[in-house]
Amino acid sequence: EADPSLQALESRQEEILKRLYELKSAVDGLSKMIQTPDADFDVTNIIQTDEFSPLTTNGADLDLMLGKDYGALKDVVINANPSLPPLSLLVIHSLLCERYKILSAVHTHSSVKSVPENLLKCFGEQTKKQPRHEYQLGFTLIWKDVPKPQMKFSIQTMCPIEGEGNIARFLFSLFGQKYNAVTSTLIDSWVDTAIFQLQEGSSKERGAVLRSMNAALGKSSWLVGSELTLADVVAWCALQRTGAANTAPANVQKWMKSCENLAPFSSVMRLLK
Repeated sequence: EADPSLQALESRQEEILKRLYELKSAVDGLSKMIQTPDADFDVTNIIQTDEFSPLTTNGADLDLMLGKDYGALKDVVINANPSLPPLSLLVIHSLLCERYKILSAVHTHSSVKSVPENLLKCFGEQTKKQPRHEYQLGFTLIWKDVPKPQMKFSIQTMCPIEGEGNIARFLFSLFGQKYNAVTSTLIDSWVDTAIFQLQEGSSKERGAVLRSMNAALGKSSWLVGSELTLADVVAWCALQRTGAANTAPANVQKWMKSCENLAPFSSVMRLLK
């Protein structure tokens, strides 16, 4: 004779299986009604619902994001080759100076024989020297014979971050902006595209990127959404480096002027002259 508790268990299992099959049928029916978007899905509406905060607000807390060791000033130290100055990092430095009190310094490593005067003064003149503890962040640029930019934030414990795009991502995160997954992915995609195809790619790749940028900027004033993002900074700097700025399509030209109307970009423009 079967155990009543075992029979009850089997009965419950059958009921669960029945419900699962019903649920599967319902899902199968819905899947036939819904058209799955492909990789060209227009995410403009999703981006526009993202919450952007202007870069000039004081909402972000550096101590909260970076930590603070017994009141010590946190230092960002970047090694870069003067033969290929990382323009995007200079733009972001200027943007950070609008938000925080930055102790800036430029040095030359012994591996470099000479550095142009404009690069030695790329952070401008700091006329007011205040005690170190009154600053929120230290930002030191060392012109050095390195194959690509390197950054250390916590000198004792952190492995270097390498590559202009990766350093730019770290520095831009200090603004404390939060994006949804779609926006973050698009920004990252544009950063990689700007560096590896627009800046370092062939003329054919560069032309394809410019066409994509022109199409994106036909829908929005900026590459991603309605506010300046890291994508704009890196792409603008890549265009300056390629020398293709003057031959760019109409929407790209208009966007470049919008960038150059912002003080951090115009300061880099002066370096390029």
